[in-house]
Amino acid sequence: MRGFMTGVLDQVNHISSYTSKLLRKKFGRGPESCSGTLSKRYLLLHIRGFISPMEEVLLQQGKSNDVDNARAVVVANVLEELKGVVQVSLDVDVIEYYHDWNFPNNTGVIILVFEEELNHTENFVKINNVQEFEKEIARISALVQKVPDEMETIPLSDKILLVRRDGILIQIEKALIAKGYKNELLITKDQLEKEYFHRYSKFTEILSRNVRDIFIDWDVHEDKSYMVFILQ
Repeated sequence: MRGFMTGVLDQVNHISSYTSKLLRKKFGRGPESCSGTLSKRYLLLHIRGFISPMEEVLLQQGKSNDVDNARAVVVANVLEELKGVVQVSLDVDVIEYYHDWNFPNNTGVIILVFEEELNHTENFVKINNVQEFEKEIARISALVQKVPDEMETIPLSDKILLVRRDGILIQIEKALIAKGYKNELLITKDQLEKEYFHRYSKFTEILSRNVRDIFIDWDVHEDKSYMVFILQ
């Protein structure tokens, strides 16, 4: 078992290093750090210190939406290549991937979802007050859209919580997506949800720990979303 886990961790470190090199190749500058966390059906890559010189200029000019759109196009290409590397390295099929970036903190995450759980990768991290935590997520979600139909919290480590929300789109959002306004909607949702989750939530009191970062991405066609909470 120990040898198996050592092998898996080596592969995760290899994937993290490969991701850094791939980002450097595509953007001209790699991240300061890229660390991987593997648990059950998920591999999360936490990226720090990754803004290219061109993006930095645009952000200084207040054009964060332009940076979002441009980065999404390039990262989609990165993820297609990364998907193959992960599948070969871990011998598992990657069925979904998500990403999000926090420009003020210069951080980001990439989430890869596997078709099935990897053997011997389950962790036994527990979080206190998980029901209260999910109720708070539902409350904030309802302020900006609706209470999710379903929700699951997956502790990836003692500092990283992954939350899957299913059934969160309201009818007007679905209509906007159908009319081709997906990108505009996602940028607006990203800004609005993060503002509400940071400013109006009680996560610190519920978890008895500060939340350092919140990342959110959506699959609007499947009507689901993943959130990542990075804790102090």
